[in-house]
Amino acid sequence: MAVDYAVIVVYLAGMLAMGWWGMRRARSKADFLVAGRRLGPGMYSGTMAAIVLGGASTIGGVGLGYQYGLSGAWMVFTIGLGLLALSVFFSARIARLKVYTVSEMLDLRYGGRAGIISGLVMWGYTLMLAVTSTIAYATIFDVLFDMHRTVAIVLGGAIVVAYSTLGGMWSITLTDMVQFVVKTIGVLLLLLPIAVVKAGGFGEMKARLPTEYFDPLGIGGETIFTYVLIYTFGMLIGQDIWQRVFTARGDSTARWGGTVAGTYCLVYAIAGAVIGTAAKVLYPKLPSADDAFATIVKDELPPGVRGLVLAAALAAVMSTSSGALIACATVANNDIWARLRELFGQRSGRPDMAGERDEVRDNRAFILVMGFAVICIAIALNDVVGALNVAYNLLVGGLLVPILGGLLWKRGTVQGALAAMVVGGLTVISLMAAYGILANEPIYYGLLASLAVYLVVSLLTKPTDAAVLAAWRRRLAGEGPDGAEDAAGGGEAGPREPSATTTSSG
Repeated sequence: MAVDYAVIVVYLAGMLAMGWWGMRRARSKADFLVAGRRLGPGMYSGTMAAIVLGGASTIGGVGLGYQYGLSGAWMVFTIGLGLLALSVFFSARIARLKVYTVSEMLDLRYGGRAGIISGLVMWGYTLMLAVTSTIAYATIFDVLFDMHRTVAIVLGGAIVVAYSTLGGMWSITLTDMVQFVVKTIGVLLLLLPIAVVKAGGFGEMKARLPTEYFDPLGIGGETIFTYVLIYTFGMLIGQDIWQRVFTARGDSTARWGGTVAGTYCLVYAIAGAVIGTAAKVLYPKLPSADDAFATIVKDELPPGVRGLVLAAALAAVMSTSSGALIACATVANNDIWARLRELFGQRSGRPDMAGERDEVRDNRAFILVMGFAVICIAIALNDVVGALNVAYNLLVGGLLVPILGGLLWKRGTVQGALAAMVVGGLTVISLMAAYGILANEPIYYGLLASLAVYLVVSLLTKPTDAAVLAAWRRRLAGEGPDGAEDAAGGGEAGPREPSATTTSSG
């Protein structure tokens, strides 16, 4: 294992070095939260693919392949479909808004007052998403070092918190590019072919497994439909995904870079299912399907290759964990704490409390606090797919209708949006408590309740003010708040991403 240890140690040290390097570029709020809004197509595609393919997509995706065969690809496949839909239909408009959070978009569209409730829902989603990735450290470090679960979570979580705090989105972007390359080599180019060969090839796999393992719909139509509702629609509205869209240099980068990333996700989905199917041939009686990835890596790969593949698993986990962590901290600071502080400052007669301050320092502090919370929750929980289900149920049930309604239906009102958030979120939470967090009913009824309330309340209340809608249309067109064209906005005319030898001036 000495070679494997060396590979992992070099990888982890490299992540911290990237964080330190990224700190030199994080000199303004825009640099720290959205990498200065100047990523080109190459970096944008790699980082977008890295964030959406995390521990649940890698370890959980292989586990679903072990349990259901090729149809186990559907969970990750629907994530790719969602990213494709976001990139083709919405990303250009989202990038032109020049905001930092989904809640800011809702305030622009509805004229304020929607932000803090949507911020609370989005904060719950990003927090649980970060937790799911952090839980996965236990599996990887257990294979490597036979490490206690709690120690593994603390070690992996501390490294992610460290480099995310140092440089914010610049550090995360640089590390994500490395992680994208590592997991492409480790999972697609090494583990996939080795697993198939060790299982005797596809002919042997078909001979030794039930036919339903090779049925594309074997996992069940209802499960696939639920995945579409949760993951495909979840990709359209998540703060972690939108915050990456905000990093794009322009419309074309957001659209085509995201399309490349979405296509990559489809390939990754099939690869995970095939690896899981091969593991079922090799180890037909594992106690848990989620053990399939770690077991096949530990027992079937040679030294060095095993370390690289485990580094790929770490890359998948860390990319999603860091992206969700900065999203969680951004929402907590900008959508919740800043609004509460502004409200307190106004009521106390001290408006200076909401004045200028060191935004980079504040966001660093929130990443530290949220990172500590994520590590503590991850230690207390143990179900990766279950925690991911909670995250996406909260997101889709509470925010899908108000966000897509705001983008697609001009008659939607702030009262309708708020009612949809509250009713949809509470319905999902109550039904998860009644039916279980893996049940399909919470998202079905939560979405129906949210849609019904949004339509009814919007039609019964006064339409959104014409001035608000006019300002909204200007922002969607890439113009600034005063109606002038945003110099860093439409097309590809904005500043180019800096070379590795330069630093951002903010």
